This record gives sequence, C-alpha cells and structure tokens, in this order.
Amino acid sequence: MNPAIRRQTIADLLRRTAKREPHKPGIVCGDTRWTFAEFDAVVDRVAAGLSKLGVGQGFRVAVLARNSHAFAALRFALARLGAVLVPINFMLKAEEVGFILRHAQARMLVTDTGLSELARAAAKLDTEVTEFVWLPSEEPTTPVTGMVSFDDLASIGCFKVPETPELASTDLAQIVYTSGTESSPKGAMLTHDAIIWQYAACAIDASIAARDVMLHALPLYHCAQLDVFLGPCVYVGATSIITAKPTPDNLLPLLQKHGITSFFAPPTVWIALLRSPLFDETDLTKMRKGYYGASIMPVEVLRELSRRLPDVGFWNLYGQTEIAPLATLCGPEDQLRKPGSCGRPCVNVETRVVDDQMHDVKPGSGEVGEIVHRSPHLMLGYFRDDERTKAAFEGGWFHSGDLATIDDEGYITVVDRKKDMIKTGGENVASREVEEMIYRLPAVSEVAVIGVPHPKWVEAVVAVVVPKAGQALTEQQVLEHCTSSMAGFKAPKSVVFVDALPKNPSGKLLKRELRDRFKAAFA
Repeated sequence: MNPAIRRQTIADLLRRTAKREPHKPGIVCGDTRWTFAEFDAVVDRVAAGLSKLGVGQGFRVAVLARNSHAFAALRFALARLGAVLVPINFMLKAEEVGFILRHAQARMLVTDTGLSELARAAAKLDTEVTEFVWLPSEEPTTPVTGMVSFDDLASIGCFKVPETPELASTDLAQIVYTSGTESSPKGAMLTHDAIIWQYAACAIDASIAARDVMLHALPLYHCAQLDVFLGPCVYVGATSIITAKPTPDNLLPLLQKHGITSFFAPPTVWIALLRSPLFDETDLTKMRKGYYGASIMPVEVLRELSRRLPDVGFWNLYGQTEIAPLATLCGPEDQLRKPGSCGRPCVNVETRVVDDQMHDVKPGSGEVGEIVHRSPHLMLGYFRDDERTKAAFEGGWFHSGDLATIDDEGYITVVDRKKDMIKTGGENVASREVEEMIYRLPAVSEVAVIGVPHPKWVEAVVAVVVPKAGQALTEQQVLEHCTSSMAGFKAPKSVVFVDALPKNPSGKLLKRELRDRFKAAFA
C-alpha cells in the first residue's frame, strides 16, 4: 500500500479543508483575501518553488518575520515538503538569532522588509545560511534586493509539488526554541502527529469551530498563536484574520470590522484593551469566545472582563512549548467558580502535581508541587541536547518547571515558575499570590512582583506597579494593603512605580529584565 493513502500531516489538513470548503474565506490579512481553495493553491506553488531551491524533507528553514498571510502559507508549504520550520523570536538580538541559526543548522532564512537587516546580520555570524527568502507583510512593502521573493517562489518552474511518499506523521515538523531565560535556548522537536493531536484537543476542549471568525494578533513565531489557534482554525475550516500589530488602536477596530467571534491574547493585551478609551466605543457584540494564556490572568482582571463582556465565554489555556503547547484548560463554566485555575488536563494529556520524589501531592491540601505531563502532544526531545532532554523526562514524565496546587476536583492552580519563587528570610513566597493581592487595589493597572538580592533577607520582595491613568497611588497604600491581609514575610519590602512593564511580543512579562533593572537598588 502507498503510505500516502493513510498519511496525516499538517499539510494534509489544509488540503482536506480546501476540498471541503473551497469557497469559504480562509485567510484575510491587510488587502489579501484567500478562500481555502486559493490558500491551498498558493501553498502548493510556494512549496514547488522552495523545492526548486533545494528545500526537501528534513531541511531546516528558519523564519524571522512578523505575522502575515505569507507566513501562514510558508508554514504549510514547508509541511507539504516535509521540511522543518524553525520560527525565531524577532525581538532577539543578532547574536541570539545567530545562535539559533547555528544550533538548528538552518541553511535558509525567511524574513520580511522590517527584519531583513537583523536577518542578514545574524546570518553572518558563522551560520550555514546560504539563501534568503523575502515575505510580504500585512501592509505593502518592497521586496529586499538579493532575496528570493514570496511571489518568485510561486512562479519558479512547474507548480507541481514533488511527491514525498515516505513522509510520515511521525516526521519532525518544527523546532521551536524556548526563551532561554535560565540558560541558552533549547530547541523543542515537535512532530506532525504531536501537533495534530494537539489540534484535536483544541477543537474538542477549547471549542475551535468552523463557524469561528478568529483574529490572530500575537506573533506566529510563538507556538500559542501558531498551533493553538491558526493551525486548528485551518484544520476545522474557520476563517482567520491575521495582523502583526497587537495594540488596542489596531485590534479594537479589527474586532469590529470583521465581526470577530473568537480572540486570543495574553493577560497583558486584554488589560490594554480594557484600559483603551476605544473599548467602550467598539462594537464587540459578535464576540463569543475569549482565550488567554502565556501568563497568569489576575483574578480581578478576569472579573472585570466578565462584567464588561458578559456574552463572551473565556478559556484559560495552559501549557509549554514542549507539549505543542496545550496541556490543561479551564473553560467558561469554571472561570468564576475556579478563579485563577488553569483547569484540568485536556483530552490527550495526563497531568500530575508531584513532590521532589515524584509522589502526587495531596489534592485539596494546598501542598505545592511541580506539574508533570504525559501526552502524544509532547516533543521528541531537545534538538542536539541529550543532557537537558534526559533531565526534562526524568522519572518517565515531562517536567514543566511550573509549581502548582491541585484541589479535590482535580483543578490545577499554577503558583509560580520555579525560577520566580522568592526565598526571603528562609520562607518561600509565590510572586503570583502577592500580585493577586495588589490587583485588588482599584488604582492598579498592572503589577509584577520580583525577588531582588538583599543583604539581610537574601531576597527581598519588591512590587513593580503601573497605576491606572489619572489615579494616584502611594507606596504606603500598597504596603498597608498587603500587610493587612497577608503574612508579613509575603508583603513587599518596597514598591516601585513605572509607566509600563517590559513584555515580549507575545505579551509575556519579562521579570528577568525587572530583576536586572532593580537588583542594584536594593542590594
């Protein structure tokens, strides 16, 4: 039997959707609109062009680009050839991009006009990159000289994609590099079937459905937007609106213009939308599904969202890059019943909360343990890093590095990352607990609690606060609020007021930058 008869790869999903819904809008980005049939045809032509350039099965292609229709097409074109996608965070410096290019042994680098200078600088740093491909952006841009353009790919040679009968669902689809907050970045190797099992979980448990019109605004280099939302939307036949600008001034008009029914953003972006003067002027009556993840949603913000968007059901999605990335979720029916919880494992995942001896912590006891998983979503391991792969799977489970409690109903609540636990005066303090307390102050827009070196306490608890516009707040008010409601060792020793908190393009709070910024002030 020809193996292609039973094949199930990421690219096959698009082809099937295009046959099922050929005339339905599939991708909309700026002035570009593709039906699913048109999207599939573009992917075929781009795949054929890439093949003419030597891209084939196992060939690693790095992408350093902002969101666009072309990024989406490239993703599926690479899958159609059996090539390996290596998405790169565009906020990295040239040296950091160069490390990923070298480590992944990428020979092709795909970029756009705005990032072309960074791409070329990184490629010069002792990498194997010999070919550059240019992608068009959401707004019209001019192709970069010396790079093969996206349109060129679609017109090189014949439009027939080479047959790859040996391509299997267990083949490597992508290598996604972690942020490297504790050490050099690690490349999580994810197969087609790991990603597709995860797509199925998104459709079943997160209710990604064909009738959805979803806005994709967070960077596609990040596995959350790429594989929890864009991929499943293509899988089920939902319409995807793509933008590269996750700012309130851009998002709110798009939400109204396209009648968006489904939207994902990390808590920081939801907070920015709530604080925007445009929010109350925007018609959001068609929105029915709201998703958040990447970091913990403050309970007070969740309650505000529920008040101001009463017809929207919210899902908290939790996971890691290494699990493709969805692991657990808390659905609309439990948002206020289990505030702050990341829910229970999704359909394809088995999750435990364990102590240092791999024993389950007692449900309902408040005991803190580490979240570990088993799932077909999981990575094969870290690319060219056997030592860290072995450590990640110690004891036969994948170790997330997240600390949590579990209640009597099996609902998990993340307490903190191991690296974000603060050890002060011999006591452990979860930064999240202190943040939740400070969010109860009406004048607080955002807060991050960090530990900084201290000669007496080893680490001091410091709160970095962004006040709401036009509202006054003092350090004394914050300190008194905390000390009146929680143990003294948990309360901040100091409060710092700032205009904004540092975040990456995915909206994830960069606590490391805050620790570096303030460590000298309190030493």
